[in-house]
Amino acid sequence: MRLSHDWRRGTAVFDDENLVSCAGLVPVMALAEQTGLPDMLSERVVFRSERIRSGAANPAPKLTAVIAGMAVGADSVDDLDVIRAGGMKELFGAVYAPSTLGILLREFTQGHARQLSAVLRGHLLALTARTGVLDGIEELALVDIDSLLRPVYGHAKQGASFGHTKIANRQVLRKGLSPLVTTISTGTSAPVIAGIRLRAGKAGSGKGAASMITEAINTAKAAGAKNILVRGDSAYGNGKVIAAVVKAGAKFSFVLAKQPSVNRAIGAIADDAWTPVHYPGAVTDPDTGELISDAEVAEIEYTAFASTTEKITARLIVRRVRDRNHPDELFPVWRYHPFFTNSTEPVTDADITHRQHAIIESVFADVIDGPLAHLPSGSFSANSAWTVLAAITHNLLRAAGTLAGKAQARARGATLRRQLVNVPARIARPQGKHTLHLPAHWPQATPWKALWNNTFTTDTRQVAA
Repeated sequence: MRLSHDWRRGTAVFDDENLVSCAGLVPVMALAEQTGLPDMLSERVVFRSERIRSGAANPAPKLTAVIAGMAVGADSVDDLDVIRAGGMKELFGAVYAPSTLGILLREFTQGHARQLSAVLRGHLLALTARTGVLDGIEELALVDIDSLLRPVYGHAKQGASFGHTKIANRQVLRKGLSPLVTTISTGTSAPVIAGIRLRAGKAGSGKGAASMITEAINTAKAAGAKNILVRGDSAYGNGKVIAAVVKAGAKFSFVLAKQPSVNRAIGAIADDAWTPVHYPGAVTDPDTGELISDAEVAEIEYTAFASTTEKITARLIVRRVRDRNHPDELFPVWRYHPFFTNSTEPVTDADITHRQHAIIESVFADVIDGPLAHLPSGSFSANSAWTVLAAITHNLLRAAGTLAGKAQARARGATLRRQLVNVPARIARPQGKHTLHLPAHWPQATPWKALWNNTFTTDTRQVAA
């Protein structure tokens, strides 16, 4: 590709009031209005006293402005200025300056962040009713829980402290803040965020997990789920969490730490009880027809937390693989990975289902590549609000993707922003009717039009040219 003209200084000018760089924000925010997001924010986020008199005025339109900025790709308060560029004020009302939005966020307390969490759950249910964002939830709902550590720098971040995280498969100490996240997914839909709670960096991974899981299960039930499986790693494989899952009427699948009683149970598994497991994508040896994998699984009945009030008996399913650190072994050396579950799936299927818990990492990748690239404020409560707004934005984009097409229904957040939201357009007003003119031969014109048409389903709405 080469330039077709000779360009000179002064021939690029920012002066067009009718151009927008994110025309896809129109159907996305229309979907937010159709699912009652502004009304939920007005009803549930209530300020009784403010440090700055006008700081918390009109919270609903200000918070929707933050969500709109996040949908475009903003990862800091200053980046929210993108919603004021070009003809954005022609497309939207109540477009606020970043400084005004920052003042509102600093008015938040932890109580207000909890109010915002209620909006997150209520809006997810509305999106489920309006779109196919949780298609298939009537058959099986998968609730996953995990935490991540978002690094912060300097001394101004409230709650920042050193916590453990894993980088390149190594445990390291890093200063940051630690959101705890629960997600809901199905066999045919990508995960959405059911709950998110910001904690200090030094908080244990399982802190607050029982109540978060209970809320996520209740949200899944309200969305139509009848068969729910909760998955997590060893940080959540404790009596309190498992008791909360059972009390809420769901099944569980949690990794157990290899303590002596677990090791004794593994040692009691018979040699002929191990079954090779066929993971999705596994290949077979063309000569023997056997799997090119040494992974095997077996199960044994196990009573966990026997000396506590949370005592429970269920299946201990163990996956073993050859330890490649001993190439010259005289006898096979195995590494064992146990998890505890009360699901009724066959042992190999239960192992595959449990290992798919890693799908929550795709949600972490999405939010880190978007609004949670930074935690923008020095105030812990403001960052808590920012975190919940990021979750609302994630769910909104995910629902918009389901209206655009099959490929977009499972696409990454960055892909949805690139293909559906950040599409340039020019605003025209022929005969007083607002029309958007988008680029000819746009590569993603078909899914974009599908999103537009599935959002504006009546003839009373304006359509894009």
